[in-house]
Amino acid sequence: MAALSNVPVHIITGFLGSGKTTLIHSLIEQKPVDEKWAILVNEFGQIGIDQAMFETRDDVVIKGLPGGCLCCQLAFVLQAALVNLLARTQPDRVIIEPSGLGHPAGLVDLLRGEAFQGAVEVRDIIATLDPRRLDDPRVLSHETFRDQLDIADAVALTMRDQSTAEQLSAARAFVAERWPPRKWVHEANNGELPLARVLDGGNAQGSVTTPATHQPLSASPSLEGSFFDAPPSPGTPQCETGTSLGYTSIGLRWHPSDCFDLDRLAAYLGELPADVRVKGVFHTDSGWRQLNRASGSLSVASASWRQDSRVEVIAPASSAPRLPDAADLKAALARTLTA
Repeated sequence: MAALSNVPVHIITGFLGSGKTTLIHSLIEQKPVDEKWAILVNEFGQIGIDQAMFETRDDVVIKGLPGGCLCCQLAFVLQAALVNLLARTQPDRVIIEPSGLGHPAGLVDLLRGEAFQGAVEVRDIIATLDPRRLDDPRVLSHETFRDQLDIADAVALTMRDQSTAEQLSAARAFVAERWPPRKWVHEANNGELPLARVLDGGNAQGSVTTPATHQPLSASPSLEGSFFDAPPSPGTPQCETGTSLGYTSIGLRWHPSDCFDLDRLAAYLGELPADVRVKGVFHTDSGWRQLNRASGSLSVASASWRQDSRVEVIAPASSAPRLPDAADLKAALARTLTA
């Protein structure tokens, strides 16, 4: 760590499905050619999807930490992972994407602690906000949702093309109620944020206390079954489940040779309850595809990922009775395979 000095660290926080990964993609596309970046992606689910959404390139190193929240379930492994990432890659800049259910206060405290003293410098915290979320009383009253915005120095309004003028106006008013005032509020068309908004920012304020539900665990969790494991055998998907912070997750991985019928797959995922969050990368009869479902809307895009097919289904625990259990979900997705 001694060789590093005040490496800028940017935290992009925001609730489930608010467009954090898309925003980071936008920043990567604007990256100065003489800089090397490290991206640390945390996910609530056990399988890990978001890292598979990034293309491999020499000047951007991606590290995934699935299976919990950086400030509590993964606080111990985060410190070791970040120390290793900084020492191994020597990045000019680090971007951290906490889980959509993650509280960034504990992360800020860790980065400002003794382990990273003088090595990193936490810059403005940016929160993504999908204006449509303000229409959902359950989200609006969710402590983590509000705290993510309260700790943020600046806010990017996402999903602009899917929001009405009234929803955008309400979002701006909601942000304006936060104190102290945010440094800026930017409407991110198609998830695009000018890099200058990030590079020109100052040091983060980070004035929110970590709530009791996000206090660090007393023991380090196991990362077995995580992103870097070898894929399961053909025809025998791996399944992981978890419940925490009021949400339930079901994750599945398949061997890369298992092939899905894209139409049947998209139809099935699209029929799940509207409050279910779905992220997946699949080998399909139309090639490798990303499927992303937030606020009831499903999108499909090409994917460069080839290591395995994987999906994470996340829903409020109160929705669990309306969801298939892990075995039924596995069976339903098996029926969308081409053979």
